[in-house]
Amino acid sequence: MTLLSVLDQSPIRTGATPADAVADTLALAEHVDRLGYHRYWLAEHHSSNGLAGAAPEIMIPQIAGRTQGMRVGSGGIMLTHYSPLKVAETFRTIETLYPGRIDLGIGRAPGSDRVTDQALQTGPGALGAEHYPTQVRDMMGYLGGNLPDDHPFANVRAMPAGPTVPDVWMLGSSDQSASMAAYFGVPFSFAHFIVAEGGPQAVAAYRDNYRPSEAWPEPVVNIGVFAMAADTEEEAERLMKCRDLSSVRQRKGLAAPVPSIEEAEAYVYPPQEEALRSYNRQRCFWGTGEQVRDKMLATGKLYDVDEFVILTMCPTLEARFRSYELLAEAFELTARDTSATAVG
Repeated sequence: MTLLSVLDQSPIRTGATPADAVADTLALAEHVDRLGYHRYWLAEHHSSNGLAGAAPEIMIPQIAGRTQGMRVGSGGIMLTHYSPLKVAETFRTIETLYPGRIDLGIGRAPGSDRVTDQALQTGPGALGAEHYPTQVRDMMGYLGGNLPDDHPFANVRAMPAGPTVPDVWMLGSSDQSASMAAYFGVPFSFAHFIVAEGGPQAVAAYRDNYRPSEAWPEPVVNIGVFAMAADTEEEAERLMKCRDLSSVRQRKGLAAPVPSIEEAEAYVYPPQEEALRSYNRQRCFWGTGEQVRDKMLATGKLYDVDEFVILTMCPTLEARFRSYELLAEAFELTARDTSATAVG
């Protein structure tokens, strides 16, 4: 059975505000929960004019309280910015509120530009990305209450303690991330929408070098993909032009709201930007629901995975809703009765 999940960056639409983007995230989460999606991950980006998702640890309990069947988590927490103990305690708290439903996806990308990264690292205890493996080890030790006896903080406990812990996922788009996930014995999510080249090989290496852990005796993998479905090929192509312009701007360091269809269709790409647009499209799936499904399944075979975490960026919330609806129909997801869901 194929599982469909969501990665939400809380994109800001042209003419909308960051607060609107946060409201869109809450509405979309409730919508896809009803459609039968498996999990909902919140991304972390900072100081962006195009993406409003800066604090997944705050959004996760909000969404968990508004949904019923989905797992909810981070996609991901950029651990290099934070204390491993604080991350462990934050997610233990969320897990206590919503036991058995929380994912803690972690990564080491800055989620920002260089200056913002420096602002996030301000302070005497700031550590560079080279300390990421140690941070992962410590965070997992705090979560499990099993730091080594000779660890300087062996007697420190991440509270609130409880019978369950969040599922830890390692996010990445490189061989190095795959190797680290294998070493720590945790599930791995490969960001195909960021880097497609070498992805199947990285996932294969993860499986080949996997060290079984108590929580995860076997390797577990999903892939993050950009997918956009519409009722017709023509409409999907028009929507894709908005993604084209957003991606080119982002690659050039010009974060901006998701452009309207009119703005995207009017934009003339210089040769260098046209080459970048064509390259970006190689990692995307668009078309009717059935066309996108077939492309995703073909890619899934390359990775040998049966779960896709879908990122969709549209100029309107209605188009975004419809894209996830069409994919749910194409993959024959089982809808949920969420009438009993209580908002926390």
